[in-house]
Parts: sequence; structure tokens; C-alpha cells
Amino acid sequence: MEEPIQNLAEAWLNQDQDDSTRKEIQDLVAGHNEVELEKRLRKRIAFGTAGLRAQMKAGNAYMNSYTVLQASQGLASYIHEQQDASRGLNERVKVVVGYDGRHQSEKFARLAAGAFVAKGLQVLWYGQLVHTPLVPFAVSHLKAAAGVMVTASHNPKDYNGYKVYWANGCQITAPHDTGISAAIDRETVIVSWDPTIGEHSPFVASIFDETVEAYHQSLQSLVLPISEGEKELFAYTPMHGVGLPYMRRTVELLGFELATMKMVEAQAHPDPEFPTVPFPNPEEHGALDLAIQEADKCECTIVLANDPDADRFSLAEKLRDGGWQQLTGNQIGMLFASYVLETYTGEKSKLVMLASTVSSRMLAIMAKKEGFLFKETLTGFKWLGNVAQTLKAEGYEPAYAYEEAIGFMFPTVVWDKDGIAAAAVFLAARQKWRQEGLTPWQKLQELYKAYGYFEDANTYFITPSPDVTEQVFKDIRASGPNGGVPEMIGKHKILRWRDLTVGFDSAGEDGKPDLPVDASAQMITCELKNVLFTARGSGTEPKIKLYIEGTGNSSAEAQQSANEVLQDLVWEWFKPEYGLKLAGS
Repeated sequence: MEEPIQNLAEAWLNQDQDDSTRKEIQDLVAGHNEVELEKRLRKRIAFGTAGLRAQMKAGNAYMNSYTVLQASQGLASYIHEQQDASRGLNERVKVVVGYDGRHQSEKFARLAAGAFVAKGLQVLWYGQLVHTPLVPFAVSHLKAAAGVMVTASHNPKDYNGYKVYWANGCQITAPHDTGISAAIDRETVIVSWDPTIGEHSPFVASIFDETVEAYHQSLQSLVLPISEGEKELFAYTPMHGVGLPYMRRTVELLGFELATMKMVEAQAHPDPEFPTVPFPNPEEHGALDLAIQEADKCECTIVLANDPDADRFSLAEKLRDGGWQQLTGNQIGMLFASYVLETYTGEKSKLVMLASTVSSRMLAIMAKKEGFLFKETLTGFKWLGNVAQTLKAEGYEPAYAYEEAIGFMFPTVVWDKDGIAAAAVFLAARQKWRQEGLTPWQKLQELYKAYGYFEDANTYFITPSPDVTEQVFKDIRASGPNGGVPEMIGKHKILRWRDLTVGFDSAGEDGKPDLPVDASAQMITCELKNVLFTARGSGTEPKIKLYIEGTGNSSAEAQQSANEVLQDLVWEWFKPEYGLKLAGS
């Protein structure tokens, strides 16, 4: 029998020492709003491979001071459990803490630091706004046991998150995610609500200056020296986030004059309200409009953008006809792959590049033709980073990994996506292509001629609830003959069916898939004659995402194939009765 909601509310009020969130629950209790109290208190915010991410509200289900403290204490306990018993009694285990410019990010980070100190850890503290990759960088550079970054990346302004990295500098995977989650469940009493511990504790060390300098040195070693000569102008936006100071330093280290970078002033500095964009994500339609306007004023032909925590990177180019082309994550990903390949000086058979299963197949074609190893992983840099490390341990040289959602990883810098490192590589590559008489867009056309034409029709549906998402996928699996999986999409025969939720692959040995199975995550991939597509439920947003890639003898033919399948899927799989909302509609 469920505990009465009034008891859960009373328990919350007995332990929450944050005046603002206490008042939220008090007001709901006074108003007898049991429906809202159920939403807020019945279920605890889930800790998974992405850590925590949710709207900032009072209650167990959301991001607030109490859930941050509970997560921090659980993480600290788990870290202690995992440490070698031979560690010296007086030697404190180290954990890195960073935060971005969102509402309450600094407050949550300070509370987390206090919890770590109270639980016997040493905190390596940035103490000012940093971009997310600096946390995993510091974990590796300073040999910490873990790292925490308080950020919600490109989510709306009322969200925040708590991202965890393990000692290898990668995002956590199993069994650490379930182990930390279980440890959090055991934390029922908060040991410290003091957000000022870092200001006077001997167990908090400032790492900003040393680590940021080391990070930028690693960026310099990532790219070939840029030759002397004129450096072309470009416009840059950090999308109201933290990227600007790190981008400025990067530009200087690459030998560019700061005047070469034309700032989008209205978006230049951290602002948690994100006032000029409905969604602070460079992928979203219209997000680069201000940057393009600035570029036109300054007669720039390139726009570069980071998301608010600067771990993602996007770009747009002004074409010769005067129109602007924003490149997709797959297109940028292939440009980077070509630069990495052309500048690689080692044994090509040892070179490895990776991409997630929802990213373009073009990288696999390049690898087969050029003689390096390509590795496919599940979605997310927790997989790309950890798989890359496994390959390195086997004697390979992982040099690059990407995901179509404008995430790009360069392992010599950090084992995670990094929008500043991506910008550095792009600026170096652009100068190289310029010497070849090519713009980035023209370089991409050369790659298409060499490896084939690939175009995507990626989109997403906003879904009313996780239950609806689950029902949609359940119905898809039973929409074929005799209640089985479908055999056709429109007029296209399904040549391969892979379902990583139930663990089936029609092309796999004994029907087993070639990638890990996760019953808690919805993910179906289908291969047609000229199209490959994946439908999956998002792990961090109320969305069903579609990744559709067509191939053909031209970009137009490839795009037409992808668009046709998108239309068929909207008609056959994602019907109006589910209450889904298609992006842009």
C-alpha cells in the first residue's frame, strides 16, 4: 500500500532547509494540491548514465538543493566503496566540481562540494564558470576519482543537471550508474547544507588557472601549426553560455588576431534566461539567425556556434549564391574525419574513428576505402569515450569520434565531446582547405564525390509522456503480418530489423544484435535499399527521435529517398491519435 502523499510532504518539509523549495511544498500542501504533490514527491529523480537532469522545482522528482545533496552524498559513498583498501588513511580521494551559467548552477555546485568534503573527499574546485569538457579533462589531468559538472547543456532555461564522470575521464556507464543510484537511495539524512564550505575548508583546492592552461596546451598539440598569412574572418556565438573566454584563448593560441573573430554581442555573455533564442541549441531552427545577421554585417562567410556549456559545435557557411547553409552534424563530422585522416602521421591500420549508430554511414565507407578502423557504438559519448579507451588498450590509436547531434570528440584532449576543441580543429582545417582553394562546403562536395552522397531527414516528435512513448514502440513491434514486426515501410521492403530494446537483429548471428541491449531504452533500426533509419526514445527529453539517412547518385536523390521514408513513418508509425507533435509543426 502506497504511503499517503501527506506523509511524503511532511517528510520533505522536515528535511528541506532551502527556503524557496520549502515554500513551494508548503503552498501545495496549504492548497490541498495532491495531484501536483504526487508529481513532485512520489518518485525520486532517476540517476542514470547521464547523471541527473530535470526542471528546477521542489520535490524528489526534480532538480533542487535536496536532490543535489542526496546525489552528492551517494556518489561520495560509492567512490569510497570503489577505492583501493590500501590507500593511506590520511589521503583523501579527489573529485572535480565545475558549473556553468545556468540558474542555480553555482549554488548546486557549492552544495555538492560541501557534501563531498563532509563525506571525506577532497574537492578540486574550479570556482568560476567553465565549459563542460574542462571537468573530464581535469579528472584525467589531476587523476581524480570522479568529476561532477552542474549543467543542463542546451535544455530550456528552467532545467539543470548533474553530470558525472568516472576516473577514466569518461561519462559513467554500467555498473557505476546502477551502483551510484543504489548508493543515493541509501542516503536519507543530509549531513551538510552549508554552501560556503569551499571558502574555508583545507580540503578544497582551486584548480582553475593550472588546469585551464594545461587544457589549452593540449588544444595546441591537437592541430597542425597554422601557416603564416591572412586569417579569414568568422562570426562566433556562445549562445548566452560560457564559451567566449575559452574561445578567445583558443583563437589567440592558434595565431589568429582576436579581431578575426566577430562576436554576436547579444549572445556573447552568460545569461540563464537565454533571451534571444527559444531553445539554446545551435541545431534548432532559427538559433543561428542573429549570428548570420552579424556575419553579413562584418562580411564573414562562416558562423561558428557553441551551445551554452560549449560541449557542442555547429557552423554555417555563406555560399557563392549569397545564401547561407547550416551544416548538419553529419556533414561537420565528415569534414573533421577528412582533416584527421589527412593529417594523421601514424600507421593507418592502427587509426580508429568512431561514430554512434544514429550517425552517418559515410564514415564507415571512408574507413573501408582508406584502410583505417571504424567502430560503431550506441548513442551517447558515454559509449564513444569508453569504447575508444578499450580500443586504445588493445593497441589502436583512437583519434576522433562524433555523433550527429553536433558532438565531436578528440581523445588527445578529452574523452568526451568538446565544442571548443572542435572549433580549434575547424579553424585549422579551414586554413588548410583554403590553401587547396576550397571552402568547407566545397570540401564536403569533394568528399561526396569520393565516398558517395548521403543526406538525412532527421527530426523528432514531442511526446506527451513516457507511457505514450512506450505504447508507440509496442504498437510498432506488432504492426506487421500476424501481429509481428512490419515487413514494409511504405513501398520499401525492410531488409534488416534491429531492435536493441528486445535484443533482436535479423542480420545478427542467431538473431543477436551487434550492440548492447537495453530493455529500458526504446530503439529500433531498419535498413532499406537506399535508406537506413533509427527511431528511439530520448533519455533526457520528452521526445521520440528519428534519424533517417538516404543514399544516392546525387545529394538530391539521397535527400528524396530520406524524405520519402520520413513521410511514410509519420503516416504509418507515428499516428495522430498518439498526441505526438512533430518538430516544426
